[in-house]
Parts: sequence; structure tokens; C-alpha cells
Amino acid sequence: MVDVQERLSFFATLYRVDEQPEAGMWYLYITILILSIIVYKLGFAKKLPILKSAIIYLFLGFGCTILTFLGIFLPVAEGLVVAALILIIYKIRLHRSKKAEQ
Repeated sequence: MVDVQERLSFFATLYRVDEQPEAGMWYLYITILILSIIVYKLGFAKKLPILKSAIIYLFLGFGCTILTFLGIFLPVAEGLVVAALILIIYKIRLHRSKKAEQ
């Protein structure tokens, strides 16, 4: 029989979701939410009115709730970390190339 702890994702193991389910799930949710906001801001965000932005963040928070349950056994947060790093590198290179053109 496979041990549950062996199947947990890195962040789920880090936050000890199997030992402290309530606190661990909240930590996992907050991590996924923050990483999702970073990826959204770096890759997809446009200047929007406040109400539209609030609606987008509301749905983002709801979607992160679903991703949190998937993130227990699947590498959701880890994928968001990789996406954020790629977008950060892209933004830095874009900024440097625009700076070099001027």
C-alpha cells in the first residue's frame, strides 16, 4: 500500500497537509493564490477599471480554491513557481532590450 505522504506534492509536504490539514490547506491556498496573482500580473494583466479588476481577482480566488484541492497531490504550486520565474526572466529581458533601443 502506498503511503499518502509519498504522494503529496512538494508544497503540500512542506505545509504538512497530512498532519495539520486545516492550517496546511490554508497555507497551500495562500501560496497558490499569491503565485497565481504574480503570474497574472506578469503575463496577462492589462490596465482595467477597479470593478473589472475586482471581478477578475474574485474569480481568480475562486479558481485557486479548486487548484488548492488539486495541488495536494499534483504539482500546481510548483508549476506556478516555474511560470512566474519564466515570466520574470522574460520581463527583465524585455526591459533590457527596450532600454538598449533608446
